[in-house]
Amino acid sequence: MDEPSAKEKAVLDVVETIPRGFVMSYGDVADRAGLGSARFVGQALARWGDEVAWQRVVMSDGSFAKHLALEQQELLRAEGTPLTGDGKRVNMRSARFA
Repeated sequence: MDEPSAKEKAVLDVVETIPRGFVMSYGDVADRAGLGSARFVGQALARWGDEVAWQRVVMSDGSFAKHLALEQQELLRAEGTPLTGDGKRVNMRSARFA
């Protein structure tokens, strides 16, 4: 069976620290993991995201992953994550985990 690389493991480790009701952007995760690429975070989550609460990683403006937007929105709403008034994005001012 395939195993995550060290860089992928670093991404998963950071995502595991995000508490329920909070999010980090792809760039936030990359910075915290010591990686230079938000895109790599997305690739790692596409491959290994089912092992962590992937829904807690959003775009820097709080928008959801395009191909999983409805599922991500539902999961975050169920966790009590603050969303914008129209519900189409996460309220990054109050939900960003620093």
